[in-house]
Amino acid sequence: MGETPPREPAVSTYDAYTIPVEPGTWDVPAAGATRFSWEYDDGRQRLLDLYQRGKDKQWDATKRFLHGEQGALTVAARIVESVPDMDSKFYAATQTMDEARHVELYSRFLREKVGLYYPINSDLSKLLAEALEDSRWDLPYLGMQVLIEGLALAAFGVYRDMAQNELVKQLLAYVMQDEARHVAFGRLALRDYYRELTAGERADREEFVVEGCYLMRNRFQGQEVWERLGFNVAECLEYTEHSPIMQAFRTLLFSRIVPCVKDIGLWGPKVQRAYADMGVVAAANTDLDALMADDERIAEDVDRRKYEAELAARHDEVHTAIAEGGDQP
Repeated sequence: MGETPPREPAVSTYDAYTIPVEPGTWDVPAAGATRFSWEYDDGRQRLLDLYQRGKDKQWDATKRFLHGEQGALTVAARIVESVPDMDSKFYAATQTMDEARHVELYSRFLREKVGLYYPINSDLSKLLAEALEDSRWDLPYLGMQVLIEGLALAAFGVYRDMAQNELVKQLLAYVMQDEARHVAFGRLALRDYYRELTAGERADREEFVVEGCYLMRNRFQGQEVWERLGFNVAECLEYTEHSPIMQAFRTLLFSRIVPCVKDIGLWGPKVQRAYADMGVVAAANTDLDALMADDERIAEDVDRRKYEAELAARHDEVHTAIAEGGDQP
């Protein structure tokens, strides 16, 4: 019998980080109650429709912005236990599965196609920690579903539309189809709840939004990249702050967040001043429903083209087999 070939040594993700990362876990203390609901029949139809679409649109990452996706996975699981109503629990459960697929997909893409990782951005980690540490059930919603997911959705859209690589286009189209539902979920759930807030409670959430949006703006200044490339970091940050191209890019990045914040009722003077300072307040008039419908259409077009290509390949295989069979004596 032949000898068993030696196994390849396991490669650790830690070896591929651009900056050394300490092994172990990042432990964020989470506060808040786990809420059970005994009402199983009363639900908001639009949330239940999103839940149904979440079930219908499942796809397998083994056949098809890594740290943010793991954060979304953790927050989605937190939402399942903390929200008080059953329809939100149903939808958050499907989102938890979505986010697990996204972590799997992006980790595989970075490992096999890119070959390196950056540590979690400090601005993103701060916002994730603040959302998870708060005992109020709506803060993880607001931090993840509106701010982090909204910004990610807009960024993915820019990259999807610019990408020349078909794999990247497909990957982003499928993920965006999920993310659009997630943002719609947060929008619907929080809009109802925030109508009942006192002025003080609303001001507190608006303070969270302002701080979170500045953190998300800073996240896309690329400081880690400039450091790795050996550029003058201060000059690069100055460029990203004032360049017309980057200002236009920033407006696109906030095209999902600003109208959602306005729609859920967190549109006080402090929020509007912050968006004016960032140069993104005009995005308040963006049609979120139209953007979401477009995300669905693009993903469905990817599915259709993929199906047609597979069918054509199968057609060619069959005809080749028939032709080869006809040549046999």
